[in-house]
Amino acid sequence: MRMVAISALLIAGITVAGCNEQKVAEAPPPPHELTQRTMGHYCGMNVLEHPGPKGQILLASRLEPVWFSSARDTLSFTILPEEPKDIRAIYVSDMGKAATWEDPGASNWVDARRASFVIGSRMKGGMGADEAVPFSDRSAAEKFATENGGRVVAFAEVPKDYILGSAAEPGAVDQSEDEHAGDHAAPAAPHNQPD
Repeated sequence: MRMVAISALLIAGITVAGCNEQKVAEAPPPPHELTQRTMGHYCGMNVLEHPGPKGQILLASRLEPVWFSSARDTLSFTILPEEPKDIRAIYVSDMGKAATWEDPGASNWVDARRASFVIGSRMKGGMGADEAVPFSDRSAAEKFATENGGRVVAFAEVPKDYILGSAAEPGAVDQSEDEHAGDHAAPAAPHNQPD
């Protein structure tokens, strides 16, 4: 009987240890630091050549991160159907800790799913496109929005048409295009070529 009890304890211990190892294995990998060799996934250019926040996505199927010249492009990767879906982590520059807009920092990353984003601001990201400006601290995001326009939203609240659509704020209509297009302007083409 004593041997059965010891065996049961050993099995329970092994099971708990296995569960703990699995939890550790499931933890998201840490972000990588930006270097002079980081090239944008969509543009093929060095991400450091562009102002504004950057992004990186870590996939289970790749050793190296997928790099982006803007936070908005990082978000677009997560929803485009043709991109891999084995995402382990999504990191974007924490602009509350950035030295300047031109120098967003090499190691001040924030988990995009926990970040606050300012959308519709006057600040343009990589390749001159509208940006989703990320912050780890919501009050820093609100201050940025007060100074630069836009509104603060959570990761899940960034509108899909803002990420993939035209540069305009969701729901905004460009009256000049509408007047020249006749009855109705065609919807903006998806922002399929980020960066």
